[in-house]
Amino acid sequence: MALGPLGQIHVSVTDIDRSVAFYRDVLGIPLLFQVPGQPMAFFASGDVRLYLGVPEAPEFASRVTLYFTVDDIDAEHARLRALGVSFVDEPHAVHRDGGSELWMSFLRDPDGHHLALMQQRSTE
Repeated sequence: MALGPLGQIHVSVTDIDRSVAFYRDVLGIPLLFQVPGQPMAFFASGDVRLYLGVPEAPEFASRVTLYFTVDDIDAEHARLRALGVSFVDEPHAVHRDGGSELWMSFLRDPDGHHLALMQQRSTE
């Protein structure tokens, strides 16, 4: 039996309310629900759920890099910058292959996790 597709990713946070505001209100990722009385929130990112939570014990703490696809990296970069997001770099091509280019730009969430915007662009 083979594993199925990825269903959920845990992202360790230190302040659930601050992180919910960032992922929901700044990044625009749909919030599915928060668990009442628990520092846990779940977001819909395509077919994968993002689980933001304060780890119960240090061995469950995660460090992640999340890559979010966008239709227009320049427009999304400008939108987020206007909301006060600081970027590590400007949008730039990281790979060219025949008739397309892969573009990325990196930022960090309130807990220092690396996040990236990514866009596959046609060069034809």
